[in-house]
Amino acid sequence: MGDKRQKNQLELAFVWGGRGEAPNDQRKGTESSMARHESERLAESEQLMEMVCEPKNLKQALKRVKTNGGSPGIDGMRVEELGKWLIGNWNGLRAKLLNGRYDPQPVKRVEIAKPDGGTRKLGVPTVIDRFVQQAVLQVLQRSWEPTFSESSYGFRPGRSAHGAVEKAQEYVAEGRRWVIDIDLEKFFDTVHQDRLMARVAVRVRDKRMLGLIRGFLKSGVLEGGLVSSTEEGTPQGGPLSPLLSNIVLDELDRELEKRGHKFVRYADDCNVYVKSERAGQRVMASLRRLITTRLRLKINENKSAVAKPYQRKFLGFSVTSHRTPKRRIAPKALERFKERIRTLTSRMRGRTLSAVISELNTYLNGWRGYFGFCETPSVLRELDGWVRRRLRCYLWKQWKTIRRRRTELLRLNVPQTWARSLAASSKGAWHISDVLSRFLPPEYFDSLHLVRLARPA
Repeated sequence: MGDKRQKNQLELAFVWGGRGEAPNDQRKGTESSMARHESERLAESEQLMEMVCEPKNLKQALKRVKTNGGSPGIDGMRVEELGKWLIGNWNGLRAKLLNGRYDPQPVKRVEIAKPDGGTRKLGVPTVIDRFVQQAVLQVLQRSWEPTFSESSYGFRPGRSAHGAVEKAQEYVAEGRRWVIDIDLEKFFDTVHQDRLMARVAVRVRDKRMLGLIRGFLKSGVLEGGLVSSTEEGTPQGGPLSPLLSNIVLDELDRELEKRGHKFVRYADDCNVYVKSERAGQRVMASLRRLITTRLRLKINENKSAVAKPYQRKFLGFSVTSHRTPKRRIAPKALERFKERIRTLTSRMRGRTLSAVISELNTYLNGWRGYFGFCETPSVLRELDGWVRRRLRCYLWKQWKTIRRRRTELLRLNVPQTWARSLAASSKGAWHISDVLSRFLPPEYFDSLHLVRLARPA
């Protein structure tokens, strides 16, 4: 009942101020239909902030922010508190937005581990800033999204990493057996803000909107108790950052299309597919000039190369070298998988088997949801076997003493002679885990609801 009352109050707050924020010109018959249409388009471009503040847009933004969750920003406000805050403060927030006086707060710096090592710096905006960014994103996206390249897959509605990988596979199958693999170094941290704002201003004439976007870019970063300015880059972590990154890199997409290249781009990962090494080296040289000179970005030379597609990875996948290439999991992704499983099944954690399996299932479900897209099921079956062997090894180490091991083996219906021999064996746990596969088969772990990566045939 309380939630329903709060929802009604919030809706009333969003509707405050009357229907429609833009001035309504009632004059009729003084313009041709074409002139009126052009006038409406100009008015829409100049009054984007009114569109941001429309109740329908705000409700959608609030729902998205709540769904995405996330940790608090520098003010400590949690996502669950946003709705209540808006009920009491929406009128003031709305006035600031419409007057062009909204001042974004600095983002909180956090670091997350990269899959390939090192750390990635993220900026966590306050919940209120996330709400405003989401509302702005939904309005700007209507204008830009339909015009982005068909070869761009990152951070776009209805598109995914799987779609990008599948398109790349299609190009290789067509006979384009060389790839120019471009990785942009610290892309989000090095975006030239003035160039970005110039591109935004081509379609946005609402000075309040332009000022707000620049405010988000220059809001600063709180790190180690000190706020530092952000003169370049688009801080990762806010809803608006992905769209801004696509606006920047749309220039790269258009140039590649103009030159007739077959390519796939996902965020700052871009692969161009050609038919010969010579063509690849030529394209790499021209792209290096384009990216460093015109876009004012930097290529990570250590991670970029001209090579055979099966020698490279793209979004965690690679392809086989067959005439009809198949999607396979990249070797580094398999290494990271095993590292994570080793951590979860470490004896030093002192967890029960059921607790370990519960943690494993959370990871395995997510991993399967992404990498199950591969076309090499034998690899998934091998990983299933390896995970179960790790668990048998985990159990053996947990049992510790000869007496405990003999007791547990007898419970598994191991013959007494074998049980005594195995319990007293000086062989390592990994060797014993292979022997135990006869008494702890995959079906045993199925009964404990352990997730399988390989789906039933």
